[in-house]
This record gives sequence, C-alpha cells and structure tokens, in this order.
Amino acid sequence: MHPSRVIRGRTTQLLEGKHILVGISGSIAAVEVPKIVRELLRHGADVDAVLSPEATRIITAEAVQFATGRIPITQLTGDVEHVRLLGPGEGRADLFLIAPATANTLSKIALGIDDTPVTSCASVALGGGVPILVAPAMHAQMAENPALRENLERLRRWGVGIVSGASVEGEAKIAGPEEISAAVLHRLADGPWRGRTVVVIGGAARESIDAVRSITNESSGASAVALATQAHYRGAEVELWTGALQVPVPGWLRTFPWRSVSDLRELARQRRATLRGAAAVLVPAALSDFTVQPTPGKIDSRASPTPTLELRPTVKLLPELRRLAPPPTRLVAFKLDAGRTPAELEEKAERLRTETGADWVVANDARTMGSATTDSLVLPRPGERHWIRGPKSDFAGKLLDDLGREIADRPSTLSATERLTHRRGRRPSRRASR
Repeated sequence: MHPSRVIRGRTTQLLEGKHILVGISGSIAAVEVPKIVRELLRHGADVDAVLSPEATRIITAEAVQFATGRIPITQLTGDVEHVRLLGPGEGRADLFLIAPATANTLSKIALGIDDTPVTSCASVALGGGVPILVAPAMHAQMAENPALRENLERLRRWGVGIVSGASVEGEAKIAGPEEISAAVLHRLADGPWRGRTVVVIGGAARESIDAVRSITNESSGASAVALATQAHYRGAEVELWTGALQVPVPGWLRTFPWRSVSDLRELARQRRATLRGAAAVLVPAALSDFTVQPTPGKIDSRASPTPTLELRPTVKLLPELRRLAPPPTRLVAFKLDAGRTPAELEEKAERLRTETGADWVVANDARTMGSATTDSLVLPRPGERHWIRGPKSDFAGKLLDDLGREIADRPSTLSATERLTHRRGRRPSRRASR
C-alpha cells in the first residue's frame, strides 16, 4: 500500500470524497508542498498535482508523486489534463489550490495569461466555476508591488480565496500546512454549519486580587479551541472569546479576549447582535463563582503576611447569555464537578439547564481539566443522554455533528451577498480585538 493511503483520514474524514488539485508554481516554498498535501490527505481528500516548469526546478515530480500517491502533471498533452481535471464531467476537482502561488503566477491569472500548466488550470477553473484558493509566497517587496496588490484585489473580486502567511525576515512566507488545510476544509464544507455563526466562549476567568495576583483555576481552554477549530472546519463563521488559555490558538480563528467574569459580561453586551444571530453559543469556559474587591497596587507580603480575602459571588453569566441569545440560538452550557457519580453528574447538569435555560448541557468531571482527552456526559434534551469519550478534538467534532442535526432545518443567517462570498471561497478577517 502506498504511504499516502495509510494516512488518509487519520485526522478527520471531513474531506472524504473531495478531489483537490494542487497547483505548484516556482517558489522555493514549493519544498513545503509534500507537507501541505499530507495534511489534506489526513483529512480524507484525494489529491492530484500540477507543476509549472519553474516549479520542477525546485521540487521533483517524484517527490510530488510520493506525497500524493499519483503521477503529477508537468506538461499539458493531448489528454487535455486541465480540462479533464477542472472542466465539466466525471473526475472534476472540487477545488483548485495553488500553493505556493508566486507573484508571476498570480498576476498572469489576474490578467488572463495562460502559458503554464498551472495558469491553464486556473483559466479553466475560473471559467467553469471551480473554487480557487491561492497561498502566496514571495519576497516582501514583491508583495507590496502596487501591480500585484491590484491583481490580488481583482482575484478577490472574482471569488478567489487568499490564504496569507506571515511576513518574516523580508519574505511573505507561505501559510503553514494546517492553515492551508483549514482554509480548504472551510471552503468545501457542505454540512449544517456552513455559513452559520458559532460563538465559543472558553478559557479560565481571572479575578484580580491586586495588580499582579488573581484567582483562577486549572482550565487549559483546550476544549474551547477544539470546538472553535472543528466548527471552522465545518464551514461556520466562528468567534472564539478567550479567557486565560494554556494552549495555542490557530491564527485563522477570530478571537475576542476577556479576563474576568465582569469583562465577559461586558463583551457579551457589546456583541449582543452576534449572539442573537448565532446558530449556537457554546460555553466551555471555566467561569469563577467568586470574586474579590481588588486591592490597588500590590499587596505587601511583609506588611500583610496573612492577608484575608473576602469572597463574594460573581454574576451568573449563562442566564445573561440566554437573554442575549434567545431561541432559536442553541445555548450549550458546560458543567464541571469533582468526585461525582454519573447519576449525580447528570442531576447537577439537569439543574444547570433548569437554572440557566440552556438547550444542551455537557457535564465533565474535574479530572478532564488540562487533559488531552475528555469523558463527557451530553444531555441534548430532558430525558436524553449519551457519552462522548476520547481526544478533545474528536469530542468537539462529535458534539458539533450531534448538535448540527438539530439546527439543520434552521435557515442560515447569511445574506444573499454573504452566501455568494462563502460559495466563492472568500475568507473573513482572521483576528479581531475588543
């Protein structure tokens, strides 16, 4: 068995049955193509590749064949490969990904110049309505060339998605394999979450004691990041509201920071329109039940060797979120407890549902905090229960798939223009701040 088949679908199967054509142009970043291809394979895709003549000077056809498990196209023949792979009919690719995309290739496509296998494929894809994503790679000065910027804007207007990387050491680097695969997953998603808004609220609250100390807990925020990531993979427009995290956040997720419960309450009020229009609001955040009146400056440990803290209850945020996001928005609350039997955990979760008006409740034991795996009791509706066990990424995907079946019949909140943008593959801005 070819190694490419061994890894297919190992991460997710969200691209199973999807056919992706990868166009490789002549940037030194072409050496990253095997990693990009392998990431797509891990999500279940079938991948073919086409190389420009300049690309073959940097990466060999044999290396690309090893990555994809298929013989790549290095020149067009009487088999009209560009039409066979991107024209109408059986075998047509679902998406054309150009990675890396050089300034030369991007400008040729924008100006209708068709003189390499890659640009010929782009011509057919543009004319036939096949989605295109491009991952530019070039020197930073070339990226700032007004001609190129104008050409990129033209491509955006045509619905071409731009997956931009970081600018490092004078170079506009190609986006990483995970970011590129996330863009492909988001673009090709066709399930119930596509085009819907999802808000994920995660991380740990920090209640200030003084200017340098705080009360917090052991939550890592891993479940929240996994839920936001998996929702993005499924085509949702995701906002991740982040408290204190111990795990990295992918750069392509749109984030809004908060610190304390009162900060989060204010953020929710500022984002009330988003909450109201969301298909789902998921709240795995570890919210403090208690806060203190912070002392100005820093408490002097010598002057106060045994300081006393007076705890007072924080505002309960879930009822506030329910008020700001009434049905049909699905509010998913998370209940964390310690040392409870499954029956006791279920009883606590049902009480939380009653007190907050949440639609679904997910209950966990405290031992899952900071762990890579979870053992969660899910209560979709009164009288219904099931367990999801395993890695947090798998848990997040399974929970969203279960919840997705409930929201499938609800109309998308996207406008006609926004639906067209999503269909053509444009991406929202990657980050936001309060």
